[in-house]
Amino acid sequence: MTNSIDSAQVVLPCDEPISATIEFFTAHGFAVRTIMPADHPRMAVLRGHGLTIRLEVGASGTPGRLRLLSNDLIDPYEATAPNGTVVEFVPAQQPLVMPPLVEQFVVTRAPTNDDTFGEGRAGMRYRDLIPSRLGGRFIASHILIEEGGPVDDYVHFHNVRFQMIFCHRGWVRVAYEDQGEQMLMHEGDCFLQPSTIRHRVLEASDRMQVIEIGCPAEHETWADPDTTLPTGAVDTHRGFGADGHRFLFHQAADATWSPARLSGWEARDTGIGTATDGVANARVLRPVGNPPPATTSHSGEFQFHFVLDGAITLQRADDQPLRLHDGDCFVVPANVAHTISEPTTDAQLLEVTLPA
Repeated sequence: MTNSIDSAQVVLPCDEPISATIEFFTAHGFAVRTIMPADHPRMAVLRGHGLTIRLEVGASGTPGRLRLLSNDLIDPYEATAPNGTVVEFVPAQQPLVMPPLVEQFVVTRAPTNDDTFGEGRAGMRYRDLIPSRLGGRFIASHILIEEGGPVDDYVHFHNVRFQMIFCHRGWVRVAYEDQGEQMLMHEGDCFLQPSTIRHRVLEASDRMQVIEIGCPAEHETWADPDTTLPTGAVDTHRGFGADGHRFLFHQAADATWSPARLSGWEARDTGIGTATDGVANARVLRPVGNPPPATTSHSGEFQFHFVLDGAITLQRADDQPLRLHDGDCFVVPANVAHTISEPTTDAQLLEVTLPA
């Protein structure tokens, strides 16, 4: 049935005389495509800005609202047509709104079964790692694809301040705008997805799991059906979004380890700090031998840890120590001393910080 459909129209009820409403819309960039009857119009079809509207005298329903997106960074405003339709004029790319940061000590335990994961887009399942979202400033998601194979995704992009993807288990194949051919991300690898870069998830292994960190927590995801990925171009120095951050593909197999800020630990840096000009960074930490308890704090905006493998003990001041295992994670507010101790020999932690 749908294969025979030629086009779509939004029907808006209209009072007589219809000419006043037609004049309103033509003044705002619409053009008349059809009108009838010529001697006393009661219906008119107008097209503009990728939208087709049908003004119809006697049609039922509310006058409706139309939203026109401007390429200019305008202050939003409204105008009301003679038929009662409200037309909103807003910038096409809304400026990012950073909600006030509400700091909180957060510990989220690993899931006991897949029921902990909720349904997300494109067949992916999501687990919220920071339920409070720290006032809406940050989101951390544990994403699961249960059955491997092609992923029902589409080319899209996000309007964000920061977003990264870390592969925790399995593998996933993704295509990115102007970054060459498809990329295969294995366990321990990560992507920095700068704002507005077009990308598409193509294929994944059984039980594929990634950790996604984003700021702000709620941000726009735009589909882009006019872009085909890969684009066939390679521009590794291209800056994306308002901040000009660069795409990054960090591969664990090629990484080098160096002493970490925690005594008795070492780290592999992902390079996200350089690609974001210091806005954020991510690194993986692991113990060297049998390190002593390490007491630390930070003075930044955000510090998140996810236990990738093994186990550690986490303790704040006089609180009871918490034994954290693979799949557990925690967020520590600024200037809160905490101690990390008793790591297993195979322990690895993902650490994400803002600023870098």
